[in-house]
Amino acid sequence: MQVISGQLRVLVNKDESLMFTRDPRDYLPDVKDGLTHRERIVLQCLYDLQQEREGRNVPTGMLYGTVVEHIDMSVEEMQSMLVRLIGQK
Repeated sequence: MQVISGQLRVLVNKDESLMFTRDPRDYLPDVKDGLTHRERIVLQCLYDLQQEREGRNVPTGMLYGTVVEHIDMSVEEMQSMLVRLIGQK
């Protein structure tokens, strides 16, 4: 089966998942706020978990578990993204 996404062409067997194919557009910042698609997903998951926990802090492990339900991301990638979004050095 051949799947074409934008200019990205991926050959996929029927038994393989499409979750691990990465779109290069996931890393391009949006012009309206400068967030990438991946950053937006992390922030949305964080917001949803904060609402679920009634405003309490969200453990990083819980956030990571929720994020990987939506996108394929390593722990290191998410941690560096959180540091960048928080703005601390």
